[in-house]
Amino acid sequence: MARAEDYHTHITRPEAWELLCEYNKEPFHLKHARTVEAVMRWFAEELGYGAQADFWANVGLLHDIDFEMYPERHCLEAAAILRGRGLPESFVRAVCSHGYALTTDICPEHQMEKVLYATDELTGLIGAAALMRPSKSVMDLELKSLKKKYKTPNFAAGCSREVIERGAAMLGWELDALLEKTILAMRYAEGQGAL
Repeated sequence: MARAEDYHTHITRPEAWELLCEYNKEPFHLKHARTVEAVMRWFAEELGYGAQADFWANVGLLHDIDFEMYPERHCLEAAAILRGRGLPESFVRAVCSHGYALTTDICPEHQMEKVLYATDELTGLIGAAALMRPSKSVMDLELKSLKKKYKTPNFAAGCSREVIERGAAMLGWELDALLEKTILAMRYAEGQGAL
């Protein structure tokens, strides 16, 4: 069982960014990483894990470290990369758990792992919904509008509704609560220049 001290960061943000850029070049992937980083920081603060916010954020930043170079081995190559940099097993596990039931059998257990699992796909869907607005911003995106897009299967079809719903269930939240909280987190991300 992990201890609270296992969730303190062992890598600085500049080191994490440098590591990410070593394996990722596409602007889309780098933007997604920054978005998830900011969303994870917001959730850490919101859910009472402020002391672990840097850990949560760095996990968010590096969660897709292997996706651009190794899409078929996503979350599997990440483990080797992160271990090779001396990151603790709590960090490796957190990153790899977001591939649960897709590429790994690492079930999210810690609240942070569940948040990452639930919001990774959802940030893409919310970002796509924001781009459809005249403002191109999440700042004026409301839950009702997002739900309409969410229920349209062809909209942001690459964002798995099944994973999002499974993530909400893992957290013990209604889907609407997850959607609304993630909109707020994305507003924070936009305010931080991550979007």
